[in-house]
Order: sequence, then C-alpha cells, then structure tokens
Amino acid sequence: MTDAQMKFLIIVPHPDDEVYGASGTLMNLLSEGHRCGLVTLTRGEAGRTLGLAEGPEELARMREVELAACLEVIGLTTTPGSVHEQHTFPDKYLKDQPLEALIEVAREAMTRHKPETVLTFPPNGSNGHPDHVTTHRAVKAAWDSLPEHERPVLWYYASETPPENEELRAEWLPPNLSHDVTEHITRKLQAIACHRTQALSTVDFIRKFPQRVTLETFYVVD
Repeated sequence: MTDAQMKFLIIVPHPDDEVYGASGTLMNLLSEGHRCGLVTLTRGEAGRTLGLAEGPEELARMREVELAACLEVIGLTTTPGSVHEQHTFPDKYLKDQPLEALIEVAREAMTRHKPETVLTFPPNGSNGHPDHVTTHRAVKAAWDSLPEHERPVLWYYASETPPENEELRAEWLPPNLSHDVTEHITRKLQAIACHRTQALSTVDFIRKFPQRVTLETFYVVD
C-alpha cells in the first residue's frame, strides 16, 4: 500500500452508522497501522432526541460531539493519515437531494483516498431506511463510474438474519465475509455507548443482532 492509498473507507449517512457493524473491523485495521476513513453524509439532526435535545440543531451539535468521542475510542481520529469527513446533507431527506451530488461526494472520496475497500449499506439499506437506501445507490453508482482497474473492493453491511419484511427480504444479501472482533469487545461497547442519543437504536441492535457485537459480517460484491 502506498502513502496515497487508504486501507478501508466507510461511506454512510448518519453518525452511529459506523459503529454497530464495523467498529471492531476498524480497530483491527488501525491497530495494524493502516489508514482508514469515514465519510458521514448528514449530521443526524432528524433522529429521536430522547429528551436530550430541544430541536434538530441542538441534536446535530450533540451528535457531532458523540461521533467525535466514538471515533476517538475507535482510534480513527488519533491515527495519523486516517480521516473523518462530515457533510451536511439533510438527514431523513437524502432521497430528495440530487443523486448526482451524493454520487460525486462518494466518487471524489474514492478517487482522492484510493481505498482498497469501501463499505456502505446494501440495496435494501439493511432496514429499509430511505437514507440508507439512497446512500447505497450513490456509492454503487460512484463505484460503477470508476474505471474497473481503479475500483476498490466493495463491501455491504450484511446480516445472517433475513429481514422479516418481505420487500426487504427480496433484496437481502447474506454475508460472505466475517470478522471476529471479540478482542475489541470492551472498546466497541464503549464506542457504541458514546452515541447517547441513539440509545434506542443500540437496544434494538443488540436485541435483534447480539451476535454481530463480536462477529462483524459483510457481503463482498463480486
């Protein structure tokens, strides 16, 4: 890997989308000295406040602080050459944005950082969230637009548990790659807990997918 290249780049819509399914993988790579990156497309201002914030702007500021704390625990922001890029597309309304603008953000990040691997959401967004689905469309289109010899390996978040929703299940891609991140379990739980405003999402994730706390699973695109 040359100095201009990056090992692993995550492109997701929300603060906290990086932590549940990939923070252990990030910790593994960072501990080995690899450069990694995160592109967050929104500030997360449309999320649930849980009574911790009075409105969208305050919530966005809180989530910025939470994400910074999370990335420090993971080690992303303390590893030389690793980067976090925060964008300000409107949370919950990515589908209403010009898709080409989102594609360009993804394409520019891939072109500039030259990552070996890019991770994003699968076609069904994992849970059908419109922002997740739109992010998938943008990243996949950006990836498709690159010359074949310049494309990074493309990964999607993947769960061994098929979605209950029939429409989501029709686009479900079961994992074909897994990483045991048990050695990082303490730090991963600490990183997850940094996202205090997302406590309900944390509870839902652990209730539905407890195995993915220690086993991070992905779908590698052929």
